[in-house]
Amino acid sequence: MNLHTPSTMFVNTPQLTAPHGFSLRAGGVSVGAYAGLNLDDREDDRDAVAQNRELLAGALGFRASQVSRLNQVHGLEVVRARPGEQTADAQVSAEAGILLAIGTADCYPVLLEDPQARVLGAAHAGWRGTLGRIAARTVDEMVKLGARPDRIRAAVGPGICAAQYPVGAEVAAAFAEAGMGEFVGPERHLDLCAANLHVLRGAGVLPQHLWAAGRCSTEADFYSYRRDAGKTGRMWAVIGYPAPGVGAGVPALAGSV
Repeated sequence: MNLHTPSTMFVNTPQLTAPHGFSLRAGGVSVGAYAGLNLDDREDDRDAVAQNRELLAGALGFRASQVSRLNQVHGLEVVRARPGEQTADAQVSAEAGILLAIGTADCYPVLLEDPQARVLGAAHAGWRGTLGRIAARTVDEMVKLGARPDRIRAAVGPGICAAQYPVGAEVAAAFAEAGMGEFVGPERHLDLCAANLHVLRGAGVLPQHLWAAGRCSTEADFYSYRRDAGKTGRMWAVIGYPAPGVGAGVPALAGSV
């Protein structure tokens, strides 16, 4: 099976060999404030979201029933992926046939892979998760499954850019106290993308194995909680190895960043 991700559905990177993608807003069946490929069913029509999830999973050779979802609470727990939903903000897996998913609408998704050990990770990094170095915690849990930091490839997807993300004095002070004050710029604009790349380097991921989308979630291509005053959909960042016989590898998208 030749897996292909439509260019209207995902941003992806050649840094990762496993089928993966950072979803865009286009390509789904939701309407109104959630128009497009909304993957969160807490407020949107559940039948529409179910169709969106099937579309996204199918584009990577999976079924929606194979997705490992997280009830994300801006915490630091990392769990072993399994189909269905768990409460955590990161997950890891060494099993084929499971599609790891992270939901975002301004926070940063981080996808990780040790292609030699065939171990995967996915993390949700808002300011709290970044401050708590959740990406490094995910690397640590991947190591327990046989990964090595120097082999891990990591991709930081679209999220709110520093120019659009001023934070309060308490958040800025917390980053300074954690040794990450350099990522708080003029007028307390926080660069979460750069901070997460710093955390990954500190966890032993080599600089040449790091990639960042360089896209801001406040752009029209994405859902943004801040831009839309809280009434918006969610993107998914997904990664998984298909079950044996399904196929492997997704070519880079034309026009990907």
